[in-house]
Amino acid sequence: MDILKFNSVEEKIITVRGISVILDSDVAELYGVETMRINEAVKNNLEKFPKGYIIELSKEEKQEVIEIFDNPKIKFSPALPKAFTEKGLYMLATILKSPRATQTTIDIVEAFAKIRELSRAISQLSETEDEPTQKSLLQRSGEILADFLGDGFEATDAETSFELNLALMKIKRTVRQKKR
Repeated sequence: MDILKFNSVEEKIITVRGISVILDSDVAELYGVETMRINEAVKNNLEKFPKGYIIELSKEEKQEVIEIFDNPKIKFSPALPKAFTEKGLYMLATILKSPRATQTTIDIVEAFAKIRELSRAISQLSETEDEPTQKSLLQRSGEILADFLGDGFEATDAETSFELNLALMKIKRTVRQKKR
């Protein structure tokens, strides 16, 4: 997956126990603080984080994250990482106050909204047989994926293509650069 370059928020979203989450160390990086500050904010405001807002990874899940994502931030930490669900991230946003925190929260909200929209479009695609509707859904799915790729997609030649094969559709995107 080296060819896919998501923006700073989207690349940090992973799936744990079937839920999209961001690890505490990645949340800290996004907000520009130390991981201990994020966990300290949670500890001081436990009432804002009911069950399901934060997931503490098991030893096995931590190991799996290390193996899949080669995450050095958690690899050498003796603590089990925490993973913030979308709801947990919203609550964290009510605690952290700074211009950077506000912008980071907006970016997080936008990233999760795009993921939900893409998921809905793919789901609707499998449920409809109306060709114009399918075409519209495919086009919107492609636009959302293009947003994910954003400016981080780098073409190394005059033309670079990537192809994404999903169960219900195949998406191909070509980026052309003008020769200088």
